[in-house]
Amino acid sequence: MKAAGRERDQVADVVGDIVAALRRGGVVYGRALLRAPWGIAFESRSIATIYVVIAGSHVLVPDGGEALQLAQGDVALLPSGAGHVVSDTAGRPAPTVRELFGADLEELSATDLVIEGDGAETVLVCGAYLLEPAPQHPFLASLPEVVHVTADQMRGTRLGAAVHLLTTEVDQAGRGTPAVVASLLDLLFTYTLRSWFLGQPDQLVGWARALHDPAVGPALALLHDDPGKPWTVEALAHAVGVPRARFSRRFASTTGHTPMEYLGIWRMTVAARLLREGRAPLRQIAREVGYDSEFAFARAFKRVVGHAPGRYRAMHHRTEGDADPRR
Repeated sequence: MKAAGRERDQVADVVGDIVAALRRGGVVYGRALLRAPWGIAFESRSIATIYVVIAGSHVLVPDGGEALQLAQGDVALLPSGAGHVVSDTAGRPAPTVRELFGADLEELSATDLVIEGDGAETVLVCGAYLLEPAPQHPFLASLPEVVHVTADQMRGTRLGAAVHLLTTEVDQAGRGTPAVVASLLDLLFTYTLRSWFLGQPDQLVGWARALHDPAVGPALALLHDDPGKPWTVEALAHAVGVPRARFSRRFASTTGHTPMEYLGIWRMTVAARLLREGRAPLRQIAREVGYDSEFAFARAFKRVVGHAPGRYRAMHHRTEGDADPRR
């Protein structure tokens, strides 16, 4: 078993890999200066959204869910793009971002969103990632609609330090603030998920259990570190020091997939990112994700993603100007 400190790093590494592989373009953000009464509605979309409460408080209500009260210093992440409303109090009328400001959030990146009122002020930083809809990683399905980490829960953690830096940067805005805030929000996505997973020791199920498991967690890290290696169940079990049959059962019961099924999913996730973000030849990408045959790679990719690799790349490169909303 790895030491606890290393296990936490391992959680961050695997979570960070998945977040990076699923995002499309860079993080976009806006600062919201809101005086009650106010409300803003966000429709369900393939966009992961994070809120950091810089000052004041507000209510977040996911579509069909219960109201969640967020206080100063809290962080809330909606990892799968669930529709939701944020407002000074529950039940407040909530126009959409476009209705209020004339554009969607990604078109307003690095700008201040202001609602004037006579009541208490709330200051938020809202960050967002566009998500690649396919291939869908099973990790996302394991998360709640809203991942909420309170200021008390993050005290003394890396997440707490990142929130403090973000608050300071927003309060002392200068010429370099947009780049710094974008980088800090990038960290917050991973740190928020890491903090949430590490805070689940008494109710470990699914991926929370997998990332904590002393055999499955290291195996996931190995697959993520080198997806192109010709892994076998026997090799993975040997590497983590667990008998093959026991390892297979634990891997399947926590991730919902056999080790080789998950390896296939992760290889196609990595391949999709390489196709979106670069122009390496298909045969090179095939080798990087463990395929000697370009034909075998293309067949596997189409089965998982729904498009042949060449068509998938063409689709994304035609719209690459839209992939990063800040362009």
